[in-house]
Amino acid sequence: MHKYLLSSFFVICSYFLGFSQEKKDTILLLNGTTIISEVVDTTNGVTTIRDTKKPGRNIVIENDRIFSIKNASGEHVMYVYDTIIGNEFTEEEMRYFIKGEQDAEKGFKARGALYGNIALGLASGVTGSFFCPIPPFAFIAMSGLPKVKIKHSTVSNMEYLKQEAYIMGYERVARKKRKFQSMIGGGAGLVVGLGTFGVLKATGNELIK
Repeated sequence: MHKYLLSSFFVICSYFLGFSQEKKDTILLLNGTTIISEVVDTTNGVTTIRDTKKPGRNIVIENDRIFSIKNASGEHVMYVYDTIIGNEFTEEEMRYFIKGEQDAEKGFKARGALYGNIALGLASGVTGSFFCPIPPFAFIAMSGLPKVKIKHSTVSNMEYLKQEAYIMGYERVARKKRKFQSMIGGGAGLVVGLGTFGVLKATGNELIK
């Protein structure tokens, strides 16, 4: 019995020891996305990492999409400040830009764009006009233009608001989310509006008969 318990203890310890020693790297992309995986290779302009969702397969990421790779030995910054290739932010500014992207991704909801285009799509669809898709699609195109209001509750550090790069990163993601939400709202409103038009038309025909 004691031998059995002792062997079980060693098996469990070996399992957790192996798990804790599993190599993990943190890859921070320029769009604010963080990937935790194992870096296999970083040559030939690309970084190859393990696909955590599909064991045995790898994912290849272009190096110019990566800001840094962090592991037990520290952080290796891959981003290079070079205006010739379009990298107009310094390393510090890019960090603020990414923070802005991450805060907007977590906190910005874009509900106004969603509900606004639901109403517009519904109003357009219920007319049954051949041109009814135009207003909601125009709304999608215009949704990225208004100034983004940054709510303080969505900012992880109020000092970041002093940095122009942070605001630019926040606005970039906020405008992208506005367009996406308005696309969903416009499509849903248009479908409901056209459905309502169809029901009303069918009901009218029945009354005429």
